[in-house]
Amino acid sequence: MMKDLLLLHGAIGAKDQLDELKERLSKDYRVHSFSFSGHGKEGFGQSFNIEQFTTDTLSYLSSKGIVQIDIFGYSMGGYVALHLAKHYPEKVNQIITLGTKFKWTPEIATREVKMLNSEVIEAKIPRFAAALAARHGAEDWKVLLSKTAEMMLKMGEESPLTLADYSSIQQSCKLILAEHDEMVTEEETLEVSKHLPNNTFVRLPNSKHPIEKVDVDQLVKEIVSII
Repeated sequence: MMKDLLLLHGAIGAKDQLDELKERLSKDYRVHSFSFSGHGKEGFGQSFNIEQFTTDTLSYLSSKGIVQIDIFGYSMGGYVALHLAKHYPEKVNQIITLGTKFKWTPEIATREVKMLNSEVIEAKIPRFAAALAARHGAEDWKVLLSKTAEMMLKMGEESPLTLADYSSIQQSCKLILAEHDEMVTEEETLEVSKHLPNNTFVRLPNSKHPIEKVDVDQLVKEIVSII
């Protein structure tokens, strides 16, 4: 019987950014994906934070009648997966994260939100602005960037997950970091790895942080090897 596997996308992304991975994994699993509220033309929820995205995930699982599932989370999706495991452990079997930003401080958050200015993106990277508009909606993409920036600044002040929280997560976890990830450090990933009771850390060669610049063949191998 095929196992269920849920793919969770990253910040300012949507489920379509994982379509290639979903297709590749569908040979071995019943693969699920959805867009968090406020992403991919989904309506915004009551709030815009990790807790809301955890609620979105619970709602999706409930709608499909899924009691427990394996999860692959890219970037922010990995953070949501671990947050779900911390607060609803009965829902999560195994977790794989790729390029998840674990360390948040006011300084880090301030640096990250500089890349989320919609006016600057429109002026300097019009092709990226057009892609965001197509993915999220002609005007909603600007709202999405603004809300994401606000969320990151709040995470910088108080992280939704602490090192003590990671220590209480009992699920098998594999933390994957792209060899040339320019956003997430190996140091912060290994720090979390030390606190997770049941985990492995893997470097993904020939890959960068953007999912479009990941070696999909190697990523599929890493997912299949644990799930």
